[in-house]
Amino acid sequence: MRVLIQRVIKASVAINKTIKSQINEGLLILVGIEDADSNIDIEWLCQKIINLRIFNDENGIMNRSVTECNYEILVVSQFTLFASTKKGNRPSYINAAKSDISKPMYEKFCSHLSDKLGKSVQTGEFGADMNIELINNGPVTIWIDSKNKE
Repeated sequence: MRVLIQRVIKASVAINKTIKSQINEGLLILVGIEDADSNIDIEWLCQKIINLRIFNDENGIMNRSVTECNYEILVVSQFTLFASTKKGNRPSYINAAKSDISKPMYEKFCSHLSDKLGKSVQTGEFGADMNIELINNGPVTIWIDSKNKE
């Protein structure tokens, strides 16, 4: 499972020019799922995300988490995080899980993240053609792969 986390001042997801979800200050999380992912990946990533100290404290040091700040989270499914560009110029998405696997995993990820956060996370719509707007704060953008726990 891979996530791309962006610290945002605000973010929204629209489908057919209609806003589906939006947040103010917090995290926009793009999540990609592969066949090998399991509940262990979900648990590890959710714990990591809610405890990441990437928000400024009173001294301007990135020392506070999304939970400490009581900020919001917007999660959007993003199969292209598993793009392979090794061969040719057209990315291959063969490593991304098919929807029968990835949709329930995405829903479980969102649910588990909500539980850990202590409030609902906002979401995109799985499989939809979405437009994302955001104001990246910092900018702070962090890539985490549950199979590479550095």
